[in-house]
Formats: sequence, structure tokens, C-alpha cells
Amino acid sequence: MSQFHGKRIAVIVAGSALALVPMAAQYNALQKDRARGMVRDVADAMRKNYYDPAYHGIDMAARFKQAEAEVQNAGTFGEAYGAIADALEPLNDSHTFFLPPPRPIRREVGYVQRMIGDRCFITEVRPNTDASEKIAPGDEVVAWEGYKPARATLWKLSYAINELNALPVVHMGIRRPDGSTRNVEVTAKIRQEKHVLDLTQGGDLWQLIRDDENEGHLLRQRMVEFGDALMIWKMPEFDLADQEVDRLIKQARRHQTLVIDLRGNPGGLVKMLEYLVGSVSDHDVTIATRKGRKPGLKPQMAKTTGGAAFQGKLIVLVDSGSASAAELFARVVQLEHRGTVLGDRSSGSVMESRRYQFSQGADTMFFYGASITDADLIMADGKSLEHNGVTPDEVILPTAEDLAAGRDPVLSRAAAIAGVALDAVAAGKLFPVEWRTE
Repeated sequence: MSQFHGKRIAVIVAGSALALVPMAAQYNALQKDRARGMVRDVADAMRKNYYDPAYHGIDMAARFKQAEAEVQNAGTFGEAYGAIADALEPLNDSHTFFLPPPRPIRREVGYVQRMIGDRCFITEVRPNTDASEKIAPGDEVVAWEGYKPARATLWKLSYAINELNALPVVHMGIRRPDGSTRNVEVTAKIRQEKHVLDLTQGGDLWQLIRDDENEGHLLRQRMVEFGDALMIWKMPEFDLADQEVDRLIKQARRHQTLVIDLRGNPGGLVKMLEYLVGSVSDHDVTIATRKGRKPGLKPQMAKTTGGAAFQGKLIVLVDSGSASAAELFARVVQLEHRGTVLGDRSSGSVMESRRYQFSQGADTMFFYGASITDADLIMADGKSLEHNGVTPDEVILPTAEDLAAGRDPVLSRAAAIAGVALDAVAAGKLFPVEWRTE
């Protein structure tokens, strides 16, 4: 969970150009020197900011020294980035990782995969892509680039395949709902873009702004209402200002039941989490205490909005893609006996972090960064959700057949608790998947 929004950062530097890293750029002596600079920047930020200065007993100085040697001997950017990321891997910290420089490409793999229970399934496939010719919702992923996906490692595999290396072709072993198996190669759709963006002129700058607006559209809050009985709030991220939360809670107060769908929600703003908890509570709530580098850190507190708070029945939906603030919200609902949590066990990615941005160059600059945990969060029951997640009050796991047919048994069950008849097929059509524009 970040103190500020970290997914849609538009880098605007007056009087400079932004250099992006090509997928197959020559990894020469200059690039090696830059990569060593990345190692040093990340190491310095970790020394100053990581919440445990002892690094859980891991010799991080040795890890970073090894990373410097590995980036010197690397043959590609992917290998260099992998060495930097690998230095942080033994911490096994969901919120501490290297953010490599962006590449001058638009890459669309054309599918979404997610853990359901202890199995990994394709949940969505984009039409008119290579993926749509070879895989489908309901296919189980039994191998991904030679590795068996598991809850503890799926995010690391995705990070390596999609972020560090941006593989143009992904190899998968799949099992169909009928039990048949096959190996497939899915080719990502890649569009080459400029290697250098000129932020002193209008064209490139406005393109960054348009991209940010398009991303904002995909991440908008969506609602469906069923008379005065039920409002369903599909929340993709915790990224709203207090006034927007007030507006949506005011709308929810016209209904007897509010379902907040946090499936796939990766978290976001601490401030919104605190305000949302206060907006569904009739008293002030301690969300979690902070355990960090310095003693006496202030706890995460939610102040009730009093008479403006939603007082009706509350149902929260989570799955393995629910992380950070989404998990904290769901667990507070349980611990406060405020409502019911349905779905699958959440991801167990619950720390508090900040994102640090670095750059190299003068007139032409390139940017990279690191997400670094600055506090562990301990819930009211004395436990951390990191690596544990939230176990729903009622575990409901969509089957391969549900995914293939577009059924949503979790949302259907939530509606039934609210006294609204909504079959799983109709529930699956309420919030159709949307894809990034070309």
C-alpha cells in the first residue's frame, strides 16, 4: 500500500527529453555504467528507508555488491534488470521491488490470469489477439515459462516475464475445462514507439497526458443499483478524494445493502482507505499499528463520518488479486463485525511503502525507481496480513466451467444475501472487462 498513487505517474520535466530503453538496445560500456548507477541508487534508498535496517538478517550489502558485478557481466538490459531485482528477492517483501526504466513499446499479451484457490486460470482474453486464437477463459495454466504458477510465486513470475524482460512470446502449458492439455506460444502484440520523448514540445507531452486519461477511464469506479435494496460498487483501486467517497456513500445510503467489489483491486492510497473505513463505521477505528524503522509510529486510524456514514448491510468481495488497502479494508470489516466478506483468499501483499524515482542524464534523461517498504502493518488481532491474506467468511471459488461460461457465482451470492435475485450469468455481465485502447 502506497502513501501516494504509483501506477499512473506522468513524468514531466521542463526543458528535458525522456529517453526510453529499447527492448534490444545495445548493452555497451555506457549502459553498464548506467546499470551500476541504478544498483547504487536502489541500495542507497534501501539503506535510508527500508523499515527493517537489519534486513531480516540478510546481508544486503553483499547482495548489492553481487548485483553490481552481475550488471557488469550482463549481455542485455533484461539480464541487468534481473540482477538488480534479484538483489531484493530474498527479502520476500511484496512491496519492495525494482522499477526498471520504461521501454519504448506498447505490449499487450491479450489475457489475464489469476489464482483461484490453489490453481491458476485464464480469466479474460482480449478478442482479435494471438491469445484469443489459442487460449480461453476457464483454461488452467499448469506451466508458465517452465514454472508451475503458485500463490506465493505468481506475482514474481509476472514481474520477471512482463516487467523485467517484456517477453514478446510467452510459453504456457494449459489444461482445458474438458481435461485435455496442450502447450501454446502466445505472441504479444507490440507496437514500437519513440526512443526519446521530447517534453519541450506539445506532441509527446500531450500523448503522455492522453495515455494517463485513458488509464484513468479504465480505472474508473462503476456502480449498479437494484432499486433501494442493493448497490454494487466495483472499485478497481483506492484512488479517490474524500469528496468522491462522500458522493458514492451518499448514493449507497439510499440502499439497504452495499456490496463493495474489491476483486482484482491492488490497493492504493492510505488516505482513501482510512476515509472509506470511517465512511462505513459509526465509531473511530484503528485499522492497524505500524511497525517500522523508528519506534512510536502513529497507527493507521479511521475517523467516523458520523451521520453521513453508510449504516446498512455491508458485503465485501475479494479474491487473489485483492491486495494491500483492499485486504486491510476487508479484514477491518471482519474484525469490527461490520459486514460479510465473500470470495477467495486475498493475495497477502500488505505492507506500507513509498515509491522512489531516480534519473540519469542531463538534457536527455531516463527514469527508474524502487518501491520500498517503510512499515509492516499489524491488525487489531495482533497479526500481519503479509503472506497470509484475508480468508473470506464464505469462500466461493468460480470453477473452470464458470469462467468459460462467463458466470460470476460470487456476485450472485452477494446479491442473494441482499435479497436480490441475480443469477450467475447475469452477474457476470454487470461489469464487462475493458481493455486499454490501441
